[in-house]
Amino acid sequence: MNASQRTLAVKTLFLFFTLLPAVVAFHHATPRRRALIGGALAGIFDNMFDGKKANAIPSSSYKSAGATNEVIKVVQGMKRRRLGGSDIVVSEMGLGTQRWCSTDFNAPDANKCFEFMDKAILKGGVNLIDTAEQYPIPSGNAADTREGATEIAIGNWMKNRGVTRESVVIASKITGGRNVTPRNIKADCEGSLKRLQTDYLDVYQLHWPQRYSPQANWGQSLKYNIESDESGYWRQFGGPTSFEDLCIAMEELIQSGKIRGWGLCNDNAYGLTACTRTAKSLGITPPCSIQGDFSLIDRKSEENGVAEAASPFNENVGFMSYNALAGGMLTGKYIDKPAAWDDNNRDRAKESLQSPRGRMDTRGWGGTLYRYRSDAAQEATLAYNEIAKANKMSLTELSLRWCRQRSLVTTTLVGHSNINQLQETIKYFEMKDPLPEKVMWEIDMVHMKNRLPIFSSNRVGKDWLGEGEIGEPIP
Repeated sequence: MNASQRTLAVKTLFLFFTLLPAVVAFHHATPRRRALIGGALAGIFDNMFDGKKANAIPSSSYKSAGATNEVIKVVQGMKRRRLGGSDIVVSEMGLGTQRWCSTDFNAPDANKCFEFMDKAILKGGVNLIDTAEQYPIPSGNAADTREGATEIAIGNWMKNRGVTRESVVIASKITGGRNVTPRNIKADCEGSLKRLQTDYLDVYQLHWPQRYSPQANWGQSLKYNIESDESGYWRQFGGPTSFEDLCIAMEELIQSGKIRGWGLCNDNAYGLTACTRTAKSLGITPPCSIQGDFSLIDRKSEENGVAEAASPFNENVGFMSYNALAGGMLTGKYIDKPAAWDDNNRDRAKESLQSPRGRMDTRGWGGTLYRYRSDAAQEATLAYNEIAKANKMSLTELSLRWCRQRSLVTTTLVGHSNINQLQETIKYFEMKDPLPEKVMWEIDMVHMKNRLPIFSSNRVGKDWLGEGEIGEPIP
């Protein structure tokens, strides 16, 4: 046995004993969890055994097409804006599809999804659909609810309706974390293209960063934790995919005609700027978008450096906002009767669980989305509802119209359970007049009382010892 063979043998034995728990976990995991574990294992194998990396810099003819958020045209009353410096133009409202075909109690099945796309795209001014390879969430084992079913439904709709590819903008996502390697970027993109029955994606995004990030849409965690960053998950076997390899892999997809542009999701100002600066230093295409949680009770992206970095005067990157209604809290449906998880009346809470009004009345989402129901968040929600009533509009209308006119936001992704909700949303995005300055200032006055309400907590106990309500590191 020569030296290289001995090295390979040692690596193999080390890898076996290190990853055995992950393999066992994979065997017993749900489909969604298997995707996360499998992607991480693939990334580790890639790095440890010198898997193919994107290291040759492809030639690029990239040139900015203009300023992000520039209004290019108006279609059936809805504005369409430039996304970043790309030539991709998106409607101010996009279809959010996380729950399409999912196992949620009120999730739209494929037929309802067809109805949504008919109304929004074929009959309305919407042209953007945002999806992901992991959707639907939550997924099931049946063919029509398993991961990938959402993309399949969208692809079937385009084929069934004879939709011209240029008339719709499709954004999809690769599963994040250690799954993001040059090899997986290419393979996962091919998988999405196959399910969507299309030759290219308009925007290909990282569902969450390829590296450790303190707040990747996870509970109330905000603080950077160096112990998490140096953990074996991130640092063993070559560590996370570099920004250079990430940018080059995306450029290869652009050069091969598989995608028109790429972007980030659930990332921060550091990740955004690192990607744009790395791409520009290599002379290749920078990301055109970043997607993030954004609402009246979650304005962090305006105040943590993302808005400054994304500005057309700086990195010129578009912003896709999601969760504008904060998991349903900003519809006002939980104001008169608390969400099941928060209701001290046990009989009434049981009734809500049996006949849920929305996700906050379910055992799964109700716990996962607890941050939107912090005391500070609910106090702000009540105040915003009073502003809405004083101006003769619903809290839903106030929330969506406020989001629409923020200078950071290029487009707002909104999910729906039924056609009536969709029609209501479209109506608000077709309105010509912005909210009056007086109303915007009243909103800001509430915001000034607590700038980060969903990241506040009056329930933290002495025995929590740095762990939040769903296991996330805090503070």
